[in-house]
Amino acid sequence: MSVILMGCSKSPSDPVSAPPPAVGVYQVQEQPVGTYREFVGRSEAHRTVSLKARVEGELIERGFVEGALVREGQLLFAIDDAPYAAALLSAQAELERAESEVERTQGEYERGKQLAPDGYLSQQDLDQLKAAASQAKSALKAAQSALTSAQINLDYTRITAPFSGVIGKTRYNVGTIVGPASEPLAELSDSDPIYVNFQLEESAYISYLQQRQREGKADQAPPIDIGLRLPNNEKYAESGTLNFADTRIDAAMGAVNLRAEFPNTLGVIVPGLYVTLIVEGHQKENKAIIPQSAVQSGQDGYAVLVVNGEQRVEQRLVKLGRRIGPLWVVESGLQAGDQIVVDGLQKVRAGITINPILQQVDPVTGAMSPLDAE
Repeated sequence: MSVILMGCSKSPSDPVSAPPPAVGVYQVQEQPVGTYREFVGRSEAHRTVSLKARVEGELIERGFVEGALVREGQLLFAIDDAPYAAALLSAQAELERAESEVERTQGEYERGKQLAPDGYLSQQDLDQLKAAASQAKSALKAAQSALTSAQINLDYTRITAPFSGVIGKTRYNVGTIVGPASEPLAELSDSDPIYVNFQLEESAYISYLQQRQREGKADQAPPIDIGLRLPNNEKYAESGTLNFADTRIDAAMGAVNLRAEFPNTLGVIVPGLYVTLIVEGHQKENKAIIPQSAVQSGQDGYAVLVVNGEQRVEQRLVKLGRRIGPLWVVESGLQAGDQIVVDGLQKVRAGITINPILQQVDPVTGAMSPLDAE
């Protein structure tokens, strides 16, 4: 009996089949995605001015803090105005003298015209009086011009902000002699709105123009959404508009220069910043969206592990498009409803059976959590 019992019992060395591993899977979903391109762009203030001294003199005042916001009309620099105020007084005195001379010579000419018909004044003397009156009038115009010039030079001793903006570093300190030959005193820029310059290759630009002409919409704004990704990889909160396309192709680059405009009320984007310009068309198409964590890269390209109806894992090559945060757009290889492995990839391989546990993905952070989690 013991021999029979021993023959029927399992040997301790016989393998025990393990249960299928529990693996996190994600059910592929679709969402509308438009045509999409990214460009490297560089920001530029929409207006910039170099502040220069237009008269020579000593800087006696600076009315701003470097790097600060200044308002239109605010005093930025003051040049010693004493010599220009004196020149203005001299010009005013010369104008008064010229006015008196006009009054005198014109009066003599008028009296001469009354005396000439009676023979008390020769024609030659009358002509001389007329010439003197004319010269006095010319001198008056010259004095008026000199007064205007003196007033302009006096006004130039006060350099004010032509518009509101941020002012940079000053090149000259108070006490320095500056003049028209000096370098700019400082630079003032207005960065709200901010421009972003970028380039589009000539072939794509011509194709776009031809398409718009065929549609009869060549004179209309392109149906696109324009966004920005900042150097810290965060998306800029404001959307932009295309506001300029150059009239010629850059021969050196084989591309056309374009410019987008963005609101910049908070001053987040400073001039000279390299950014990524994101252009997306309004016409959208439903495409599969998957977490980036599910994608594997190999010699054959990108692949994911798909769970079939028998809960068996198989590897499938996919063609990927743009990234949307932590998600990846799938151009081909997957469709809505497919289940792919997203958690526990190290525990599975193609051909094995698993115990799938549905997961959900945070569209902002990419974090995975069970689908029925609170």
